[in-house]
Amino acid sequence: MTYDEILNDLKNKIYKPIYLLYGEESYFIDKITDYIAENVLTDAEKSFNQIVMYGKDTDVKSVIQAARRFPMMSNYQVVIVKEAQNLKPLTDFEVYLDAPLQSTILVLAVKDTAKLDKRTKLVKLADKIGAVLESKKLYENEMIRWVSSLAKSYEITLTPDAQRMMYEHIGADLSRLDGEMKKLKTAVSDISVPIDGKTVAQNIGINREFNIFELQKAIGTKNALKAYQITDYFAKNPKSTYIGLAIKQIFDYFVRIMKVHYAKDKSKNALASELGVNPFFVDEYTTAARYYPVAKIINIISFLREADMKSKGMGGTYEDSDIYKELIFKIMHV
Repeated sequence: MTYDEILNDLKNKIYKPIYLLYGEESYFIDKITDYIAENVLTDAEKSFNQIVMYGKDTDVKSVIQAARRFPMMSNYQVVIVKEAQNLKPLTDFEVYLDAPLQSTILVLAVKDTAKLDKRTKLVKLADKIGAVLESKKLYENEMIRWVSSLAKSYEITLTPDAQRMMYEHIGADLSRLDGEMKKLKTAVSDISVPIDGKTVAQNIGINREFNIFELQKAIGTKNALKAYQITDYFAKNPKSTYIGLAIKQIFDYFVRIMKVHYAKDKSKNALASELGVNPFFVDEYTTAARYYPVAKIINIISFLREADMKSKGMGGTYEDSDIYKELIFKIMHV
């Protein structure tokens, strides 16, 4: 099942005897786990019928014993096992899933980079009688769409530049994006009006003039003065933008420009799909492609790799300001 399918079922009070949640992206695992913990039982019912256990502090046998208890003055009991990747072996749950207690909602939250073999009886049984979610990291081209969907879940709308600004500033940290979106909703007075980039910048700590979004535009238009001003700001305010993240985002920017060159269909909608951006931003990339032919982009990618190594202390000790200045100079004069 998908994350949305599981959450919709839970909201409609359609419960499964087992929720097997695993994968690299902890955000979706946490959201489903928290929803079950907060909403299935009433506060009065939770006292006797909700158990939260941690894999490092328990074992499979103890979890199964808890799952086989009947609820007290409630239709359900909830048993949540966090950090279930520490339970060894997880396949020992197969004996319970052969005959699960229908009044128990068992949640196994398997986090970190732990993966389960989909061919095991455990996964097949859980999929047959319950809900199995493989929580994967989102690809970059999925992020803007996800930011828009997250805003919708909070009953707010972001303009395209606001969506991009949130992603470019925060990156793929879904938990932090969720927290900033929640903060944004409480900060605006009228949620019926689409929230623009200026409002986002004011409320989530982004300098409206000096941010990675503006740096990319300055690079894309060969505005060297503006690019130097922004990177100088980054160097003097390291908390504003981590240099490793800035290098990665500039790298991603040039990868998109490269895709413009190689795209067979260069219509705005086709390019938007290929680049994973809103059509609103396609002109920015097509303009940048005129300044940066493929040969130059190849050189720039080598500059970015060198800057990335220096930012990690490889080959010596370098000040962020020096790395920024050298990188932007090379990009602008390639």
